[in-house]
Amino acid sequence: MKFGRFPLREAEGAILAHSLATPKGMIKKGRTLGPGEIERLETAGFKDVMAARLEPGDVGEDAAALRIARAAAGDGVRVAEPFTGRANLFAMGDGIVALDAAAIARLNAIDEGLTIATVPQYERVTAGQMLATVKVITFALPEAAIVEGERIARKLVRVAPFAGKSVGLILTRLPATRTQILDKRREAIDTRVTALGSRVAACETVAHDEAAVSAAIARMVAARHDPVIVFAASAIVDRGDVIPAALVAAGGRIVRLGMPVDPGNLMLLGRHGATDVIGAPSCAASPKLNGFDWILERRIAGLDVGFGDISAMGLGGLLKEIATRPQPREGKEVEMDESVRRAPVIAALVLAAGRSTRFGAANKLTADVGGEAMVRRTVRHVLDSAARPVVVVTGHQADEVGAALAGLDVQIVHNPEFAAGLSTSLKAGLAALPAGIDGVVVCLGDMPAILPAHIDRLIAGFAPKEGRAIVVPTHQGKRGNPVLFAASFIPEMRDAAGDIGARHVLARSADAVAEVDLATDAIFLDIDTQEAMGRLKAGV
Repeated sequence: MKFGRFPLREAEGAILAHSLATPKGMIKKGRTLGPGEIERLETAGFKDVMAARLEPGDVGEDAAALRIARAAAGDGVRVAEPFTGRANLFAMGDGIVALDAAAIARLNAIDEGLTIATVPQYERVTAGQMLATVKVITFALPEAAIVEGERIARKLVRVAPFAGKSVGLILTRLPATRTQILDKRREAIDTRVTALGSRVAACETVAHDEAAVSAAIARMVAARHDPVIVFAASAIVDRGDVIPAALVAAGGRIVRLGMPVDPGNLMLLGRHGATDVIGAPSCAASPKLNGFDWILERRIAGLDVGFGDISAMGLGGLLKEIATRPQPREGKEVEMDESVRRAPVIAALVLAAGRSTRFGAANKLTADVGGEAMVRRTVRHVLDSAARPVVVVTGHQADEVGAALAGLDVQIVHNPEFAAGLSTSLKAGLAALPAGIDGVVVCLGDMPAILPAHIDRLIAGFAPKEGRAIVVPTHQGKRGNPVLFAASFIPEMRDAAGDIGARHVLARSADAVAEVDLATDAIFLDIDTQEAMGRLKAGV
């Protein structure tokens, strides 16, 4: 191909490189110049034009793109007619796109004028979705480049359709597992399976022990359900754990425990003969995309997934949100953007309004602890954590408590109804929280042994989309304070009554509670009496 500036008298038959305006309208780039176009250009005062002239052995852009696209189209793919050097490839049905990544790289290296761009490898696609585009940058390519491209491109894009499979589901339960949790998990799996053109044909709920699970797997395999999904009452953390051990006991084998995809790390892939046995991670209870989806989709589409395939999923496997600037919407709480990850915005609410009746004549909140008022020590620890902003609710002896907090970066809210109980202070504090937070950690002003690291551990455990919307500290199996609540619970927390705070929220939303063992008695040590103060000072 010859490209350059041509005198008008030599431009007939050449392809115009740039659009040009004439009194009779625009002549668009890509037009092959004939006598009429030459006359219009002369009338407009042009002496020459930038154009391309094909030479023997050149293939025009549309024909070149079409040939490469047709060569690249594998099963389940159709090619659209080319235009301006572009030919698009589309999915003919639902499934998973499978690409030859090495061939794509080689094809794009043949000639800088020849390109192909595709969707990501193993993306779930629907009928009519564009999978790839072949674009010829130049107005023509040499025949030799096209022939080489056709050879390399052979069926490099295909769609593996979802097969209608009969899926078996095993749910395990512990004595404390609630029926509503099992129902939620079954619904989540059923929704996923149905979307992939299959159905949950059988579902069993068994005890969370090796023998019961092993027997259930054997029954599902014998009934020819494939895959068999096991959704455990407790996360799988080792090959010797209940679910992997049960699979082996049933005669199966473990392909891979754990995957470099987040959320979805604690996934188990096993086989029992030709049957897939998949241990679902806890995040599979959420409709959000996670690593379990990648395994389930590929296997229902009939694509191989082995140890090495899962190892390679780490590239692009960070499915959680990525840090970005928050964009609060006025009057609304902001959810994390689906496409990005950021640290959650967690506020802290310190309740410091109590009358201190059991402590004696003095106000415990202003009592000296290590050279400073107890409430100041508590709030200072909160301020040294990642929680922001920090709101302190005062009530009894509000002026004295406020004076103890002088100079600290906190917002003080007075609760005139403090005598009616803890719930009134909770409501006053919640009303003062800003829009745009993801959660709030509720702290008690008389717990100065709670350290910044304790609060940060609670925040680290916070992940509502993975079922950890309420985070509670524990020690030796007992729950304590403070407690972190997702912002979505704030309306329900405002319904608190009396002197019990937000316990009703914990009771109603047990499936959203995550426990974090802080390994310290500090979560129990609220200073209500002089004896408790003595124990605190002994440890200070």
